[in-house]
Amino acid sequence: MVKRVLMVAYHFPPLGGSSGIQRTLRFSQYLPDHGWEPIILTAHPRAYLRTDESQLTDIAGRVRVCRVFALDTARHLALMNRYPRLLALPDRWVSWWLGAVPKGLSLIKRYKPDMIWSTYPIATAHLIALTLHRLTGVPWIADFRDPMVQPDYPPNPLTYRSYQWIEQKVIKNCSAAVFTTPGTLQDYQARFPHIPASRFRLIENGYDESSFASLVAPVKSVRDAKRIVLLHSGIIYPSERDPTNLFEALSRLQQQGVIGSDNFSLILRASHHENYLNSLIDRYRIGTIVSLTPPIPYREALQEMLEVDGLLLLQSAGCNNQIPAKLYEYLRAQRPILALTDPAGDTAAKLESMEGGVVARLDSTDAITDALKQFIMFLGENRAPIASLDKVLSNSRESTAFALARLLDMIIASNRNN
Repeated sequence: MVKRVLMVAYHFPPLGGSSGIQRTLRFSQYLPDHGWEPIILTAHPRAYLRTDESQLTDIAGRVRVCRVFALDTARHLALMNRYPRLLALPDRWVSWWLGAVPKGLSLIKRYKPDMIWSTYPIATAHLIALTLHRLTGVPWIADFRDPMVQPDYPPNPLTYRSYQWIEQKVIKNCSAAVFTTPGTLQDYQARFPHIPASRFRLIENGYDESSFASLVAPVKSVRDAKRIVLLHSGIIYPSERDPTNLFEALSRLQQQGVIGSDNFSLILRASHHENYLNSLIDRYRIGTIVSLTPPIPYREALQEMLEVDGLLLLQSAGCNNQIPAKLYEYLRAQRPILALTDPAGDTAAKLESMEGGVVARLDSTDAITDALKQFIMFLGENRAPIASLDKVLSNSRESTAFALARLLDMIIASNRNN
């Protein structure tokens, strides 16, 4: 008997510039191997700020994709760059609810899915799934790629209250709440002590092995390279990934003559916040060693990870319960990793368990300076730590899809027994 899951996800191809599409895309690609037929309920591409059609071919032919009405309030409903806050609660894509709920009801009536699955950090996705669950009674798994409510997030009071309301409804009504890091899972268990601990589940992010299989791994000796190239691939948020201390450390090393344009280059690929970053680059006078480069298609971005000498990760202490999705791709790229993050956070713990990186605090110029010196020395001597491939393989998307399929089966079996 075919088992079906209705997957409510904003992040899905052809959305461009976000690694968030990989979780839903790969679940939909590999769940059929475990007896589950996905039906994707997503937003119309007009709602996306950027589009990239290069991954449309990764959508499996056996997967139904329904794209419904959705607007971006900030772009489509603004007058002179201003819009009422109520039109962006819980987020700028709340209009997606208007198209998704009727279409979702139609899909449920036609295909009779055994489960609903929705994924945050677009809060409207959980709001859509909550509505469909309440109207139909179909059991529901809520996927949290990031914590939804934190002491200082969201910063806007109205948004905070709307997130808080949705979060409480989600935890109360879902059959399982899935998290990507141990710290977030433990935080939710502590915040919702009246909810059975078994409702909270861990399914980490991962990387797609098939995407790497088509790439060419270069044969390169860093010892013989004239210039060390370090890469950060992806968005640099001014708060959660603020590179100010990093840039100050680079400026310091440049003044000391340790690095310069002849022997060092930092590439910031698809950072998105160019104005802010350029102002910092100008302030610290590091324009000859730091470059901002535009987004490129997904597989080209993976190929670039293989070809550089080292990979840079930025994560503030305020995100200790989160692990950037790109870390799993960094690990699979089998390149040395310099992680500027809190040693007490989940990201550092993941790297330590994989024995695959050098870690220093993002908010300490002194610590970054020392770590950069050590990292450059390690690269020059070809002894920078790299996670073993055997350990990395346990984080493939095929493995995480299998974990989700087991959870889906368990919930279905439990409901039948009850």
